[in-house]
Amino acid sequence: MRKRYARCEDLGLTRAEFAVLRRLSTPEKIQDFLNALPANFEIGGETCMSVREVLRRRRAHCIEGAMLAACALWVHGEPPLLLDLRAVRDYDHVVALFRRAGCWGAISKTSPPLLRWRDPVYRSLRELAISYLHEYANNRGQKTLRSYAGPFDLRRFDPKLWVTNGKNCWDVGELLDEMRHTPLVTKRQSRMLRLRDAMERKAGALLEHRRPRT
Repeated sequence: MRKRYARCEDLGLTRAEFAVLRRLSTPEKIQDFLNALPANFEIGGETCMSVREVLRRRRAHCIEGAMLAACALWVHGEPPLLLDLRAVRDYDHVVALFRRAGCWGAISKTSPPLLRWRDPVYRSLRELAISYLHEYANNRGQKTLRSYAGPFDLRRFDPKLWVTNGKNCWDVGELLDEMRHTPLVTKRQSRMLRLRDAMERKAGALLEHRRPRT
């Protein structure tokens, strides 16, 4: 299904669910909505929730937020595209893509502030992906981003698999992981990457949402 605009009946959402996405009429509004959602810390186990489940549970982590963002963009006539960022000794990250005046931007769900929104000023996906390199670091201060893959068009999947699925949407995550990833740095360059200094680590430790005590 490659329709330009996704209608309520195309997605299988209720009118109330669709109305939420209709209100998210710009990438900026989508990003604000994701920022306001509590982070999904997967307390009961790993998840890859559908758009419906994110709207119902009102929480999300990166790929869940990216799928919701892509769905909202599709509702407003933009393709639902994802970009996968692959790291070493760290978690991977997924963002939703949009374009303005021929340049790429990104919508991103994270609790730390440094791997979020990217303004649509990047002439290529490589430019956009590498904009995350300096801030993409693990707890030891190592810069961990290495490659990217995309864009991946979610219209390749039936909306039942990622919009209204009552279970986890692992098919999306597995396909992103299996895509051919393009290196951002060479092995030699990766060995020369400087560790983050104390102030950078302090900034990187900022969180909007704290993991709840269990």
